[in-house]
Amino acid sequence: MAIEYLKRGKSDAERADDDAKTRAAVEGTLADIEARGDVAVRELSEKFDSYSPASFRLSQQEIDDLIAQLSPRELEDIKFAQEQVRNFAQAQRDSMLDVEVETMPGVILGHKNIPVQSVGCYVPGGKFPMVASAHMSVATASVAQVPRIIACTPPFQGKPNPGVIAAMHLGGAHEIYVMGGIQAVGAMALGTETIDPVHMIVGPGNAFVAEAKRQLFGRVGIDLFAGPTETMVIADETVDAEMCATDLLGQAEHGYNSPAVLLTNSRELAEGTLAEIDRILQILPTAETARVSWEEYGEVILCDSYDEMLQVADDVASEHVQVMTDRDDWFLAHMTCYGALFLGPRTNVANGDKVIGTNHTLPTKKAGRYTGGLWVGKFLKTHSYQKVTTDAAAAEIGAYGSRLCMLEGFVGHAEQCNLRVRRYGGVNVPYGEGAPAVEAAE
Repeated sequence: MAIEYLKRGKSDAERADDDAKTRAAVEGTLADIEARGDVAVRELSEKFDSYSPASFRLSQQEIDDLIAQLSPRELEDIKFAQEQVRNFAQAQRDSMLDVEVETMPGVILGHKNIPVQSVGCYVPGGKFPMVASAHMSVATASVAQVPRIIACTPPFQGKPNPGVIAAMHLGGAHEIYVMGGIQAVGAMALGTETIDPVHMIVGPGNAFVAEAKRQLFGRVGIDLFAGPTETMVIADETVDAEMCATDLLGQAEHGYNSPAVLLTNSRELAEGTLAEIDRILQILPTAETARVSWEEYGEVILCDSYDEMLQVADDVASEHVQVMTDRDDWFLAHMTCYGALFLGPRTNVANGDKVIGTNHTLPTKKAGRYTGGLWVGKFLKTHSYQKVTTDAAAAEIGAYGSRLCMLEGFVGHAEQCNLRVRRYGGVNVPYGEGAPAVEAAE
């Protein structure tokens, strides 16, 4: 095996040091929000966003006025994207069935899929107004029939962004707040004097937002660890350097710490992509951000074989994985750790981010090893139930339960079962003993 790095990003140690600094900053900020509520939120908004409105929650009139600033074409585009997201989310929801089964005569087991009762959707928007993120969280929660959906987004250039607010409103948000960062996530999760806390926080964000969600997990549910965007392009000689470079930089512009990785078995393509990236960075309007990301987090990895590429790809477990090879479906069949796959040169991550219908809130920092991305099922809780409908079943299952409880030493547990054996089976079980076998009724 010969894996060669033609370009490396920051070392794991440097990345861990960055994470530690973020962790400490977030911990202190969340404690301040919990202690001082609205006052802390306002101070943080003034400090980081220079924004201090009379109310962070938008009124219906303010929402209507912001939506009125959009052109008919812009509104139509937002509605089209939301239709795609809703259609796919509904198909996913339809695949999730309630279950009820009689596992033995008189014993009925089942489960119900119940919506989370309140959700806070974070929509990034400080650097770029992330209109699409509102579809992914708010509209998907709406398909899941969450009864209370609140949404937060930071001000963009000092004021609410009309596109983001329109997407939140059309997506089905019941409350819309203009606040960003740790203060938004903390306020939604912990609650303040003016914001009732929610049961779950969803949505992507920068490293501080992702860390805030991580620290709050347990107090509230979260969708997944969705931090700064990551992209990997898996390519062979069937595509060219311009396409690879464009797709890598298209995601690197998200922020200053967005990993972008080229994985290839073609040295010519690898070297050509490096040169093409240099060329594009000279003309890309967002190059100031993309260049830092590429210099500090970009990597080019050269492998000998497709099997080797597969192994590296699963180890990296990137958020977005774009596959452009002569065997795209082979990667689909064999890859196990990633956020989402984008198969073939006609497909691209930007379409997945904005419009095609799959959800763009995806696992980062290797979380794809244990979870997929946000989907309608994340807003649903699967709860089991059981009922025993006959005396014979109560006595039979109770007898098994009694003996198994005694095996573990749980006498009080056993007595719960024994009571049913005595009452419904007519068998006298001495206190503190396991029940004898009860013959099942014919």
